[in-house]
Amino acid sequence: MTMFWIQFVLVLGAVLVGIRRGGVALGLIGGLGVALLTLGFRSSPSEPPIAVMLIILAVVTASATLQVAGGLDYLVQLTEKLLRAHPKYVTILAPLSTFFLTVCVGTGHAVYALLPVIADVAIKTGIRPERPMAISSVASQMGITASPVAAAVTFFLGFAAKAGHPVTLMNILSVTLPAGVIGVLAAAAWSFNRGKDLDKDQEFQARLADPDFRKSLDADVTTLDKEISSTAKLSVALFFAGVGTIILFAIFPDLLPLNSEGKAVPMTTVVQFVMLAFGAFIMFAADVKAKDIAHSSVFIAGMIAVVSIFGIAWMSDTFISANKKFLVDNIGIMVKMAPWTFAIATFCISAFVKSQAATLAITLPLGLALGLPVPLLLGLVPASYAYFFFAFYPSDLAAINFDRTGTTRIGKYLLNHSFMIPGLIGVSTSTVTAYMISRVIF
Repeated sequence: MTMFWIQFVLVLGAVLVGIRRGGVALGLIGGLGVALLTLGFRSSPSEPPIAVMLIILAVVTASATLQVAGGLDYLVQLTEKLLRAHPKYVTILAPLSTFFLTVCVGTGHAVYALLPVIADVAIKTGIRPERPMAISSVASQMGITASPVAAAVTFFLGFAAKAGHPVTLMNILSVTLPAGVIGVLAAAAWSFNRGKDLDKDQEFQARLADPDFRKSLDADVTTLDKEISSTAKLSVALFFAGVGTIILFAIFPDLLPLNSEGKAVPMTTVVQFVMLAFGAFIMFAADVKAKDIAHSSVFIAGMIAVVSIFGIAWMSDTFISANKKFLVDNIGIMVKMAPWTFAIATFCISAFVKSQAATLAITLPLGLALGLPVPLLLGLVPASYAYFFFAFYPSDLAAINFDRTGTTRIGKYLLNHSFMIPGLIGVSTSTVTAYMISRVIF
């Protein structure tokens, strides 16, 4: 027991130090943790999550190529047209738009270009911008677990296959996609009347006395005046064709090619070569320069995720494998009797680990070691998003900065910020819904 707790403190300390350092530090320190567990405690190192890392690498590279080709700009422009056509419903349409934008491209980073547009539509319509802004930021991250090309989903796909309890991509999406939509709608419904209307907000009205502040509200923020090239539009069509090809193989597994053993090629491998192939198609069609792909924000963020998952998942799996008997004997019965406690644990970890894929890399091996079935773990996947809790995530900070009225903000007491209640409603609703759907399907 003493050795378990010493190792537990080591692993927890490595995670906390990695979080404080940020960026790739989580992966580097995770690797250090593997070295200490192996050399210091003589634990047998587990296999690093190579397949998962390759999936993320392939998807991120294709998404980054789409970004450089101008495809993300085109998607944002289409979304703005929708919002400006129905401005009174911006509190509902905006979060649904950011959610499905993430579902389509596999990353929440696409939301940054859309946030100033959402704020502008709200201001011009007289709607308190906090209402659509906060839930839109939250919804953009909720869409990750419902995207067929997101790191969190591909990690679960690879994890389940490695664990010997394979689930298909369609199994995952049939649970997380409707659960995510229901969660977003629940949070948006609450947001519809939150806070005071701008004409009744005394603090806002007092700030209108400042001519510079009033002038900033009159500024036009739009992407509609940006010319979108035909190649940018083509890049979107090609990217969606790649996603569609993956879904087609997932729906009709008989179409999968066979390996040397006469068995169907695993979907984890299919995702890799399909996304790399369509990334190449986009590169040739839009004449994208390779160096621009490597310097894009989507690629950089994706590579950080790969390194983080490499180290932290390897360390977590090594620790859990070495202490599996202790965990099952002391915690397994409690978790089996009350699975919701595992969802709470996942949520708490995510509040500090600013990545749903990294959170799942920590929690899924533990859940499997505790005897939780893979279908149950799938139902708890939405709980892996909690980094809105402290409102320090880039999309939340961007929402605060782009709201020119100042209604979207972090409160005096840190936790009383604009994202707290929408986030809690959205995540809790989607988690409960996903759990119920998984119980029905499986």
